[in-house]
Amino acid sequence: MANALRYFAAILRINDLADYYRFFEIMDKVDTIIVGAGVVGLAIAARLSQFQKNVLLIDKNVTFGEETSSRNSEVIHAGIYYPQESLKAELCVTGKNKLYEYCRQRHIPFKRLGKLLVAHNEKEEAYLEQTIEQAKRNGVNDLVLLSENQLIAIEPALSATAALHSPSTGIIDVHSYMQSLLAEAQSNEVMFVAKTTFIKALQGKNGFSVTLDSQGEVSQLHCATLINCAGLYSQHVANNIEGLAEQFIPQLHWCRGHYFSYSGKSPVSQLIYPIPQGNGLGIHASLDMGGQLKFGPDTQYIDVLEYGVAVNLKPKFVQAIQRYLPSIDPEKLHPAYSGIRPKLQAEHDSFKDFVIQDYQVHGQKGLINLFGIDSPGLTSSLAIAERVSSLILKL
Repeated sequence: MANALRYFAAILRINDLADYYRFFEIMDKVDTIIVGAGVVGLAIAARLSQFQKNVLLIDKNVTFGEETSSRNSEVIHAGIYYPQESLKAELCVTGKNKLYEYCRQRHIPFKRLGKLLVAHNEKEEAYLEQTIEQAKRNGVNDLVLLSENQLIAIEPALSATAALHSPSTGIIDVHSYMQSLLAEAQSNEVMFVAKTTFIKALQGKNGFSVTLDSQGEVSQLHCATLINCAGLYSQHVANNIEGLAEQFIPQLHWCRGHYFSYSGKSPVSQLIYPIPQGNGLGIHASLDMGGQLKFGPDTQYIDVLEYGVAVNLKPKFVQAIQRYLPSIDPEKLHPAYSGIRPKLQAEHDSFKDFVIQDYQVHGQKGLINLFGIDSPGLTSSLAIAERVSSLILKL
């Protein structure tokens, strides 16, 4: 019997055998199923675990956070760009403070390095002034405008006529953060099952009948609440929830961003951002927890998920980087990795906000859909989890 249990536990990718026993004890019914174990799904699971005992977190990959959550700049954003009263502005600013506190309490590696948003002409300097006002409207009041001479004193390798200093911008060890969220959730009896694909869901009187596939083992569970935070696949999941009207499923766009690493000592000590253009924040300079300098991301809309970084992208990166770091050595620039973001805005669209839907929007009680959780999703993750939990408590 024990060998059989271990066999099925391996199929379901439940790491702890005790979780396997509990899974089968309640496999016909759980309180909540969370589809997607990226940083947002993990944060929601940790939050729900404080007041629900039967929570199932699933992911189609081998483990948690294998896609967008582990392929980014690992930046804790300040919340200075987003339109006032947007979810991105509100949840980024709130989430930033929650995330710093969480890191301190849980001993998760982070550094509050600060960020410089650099300008090179009068038009870009005017953008800095506008950004100060936008940041204030969002509740960010710590930006400092620096002159060219002040910049030279702080970062002598920089070339810019002025810059905004954002002291509350930082970096985080994302993997350690996700591990901590999962540990918190599992300590409160959340079950995490990897290599499990969401097939479909059908709403009933008291929740949803959900069909899952764990490596060919198909099962059905009932849940009172279904949370779709599948990131790149959130639209696909929504399309397989029977009865959910098409009008509530926004079109999703995959946007790939490439990163190049820089060998040798970094010429800067904090994050350096150009003026944003289009649907991204520009090819910026960031540092990881070990002090390794990297540049990216660019923006490339794609139809097929593929994570390669072509060497022929290097000239574009060199040109963008040398505008603010002219002494950078192109020979020390190497292809590193890429990440793909689930964006609601198409390539030439204007700003699109996070979408967090509950039954008051789509009419299906117990269903919560999250669409377009791109940047600043990491920074906002704890605030998003709090928002989703409050929607569930209202049911």
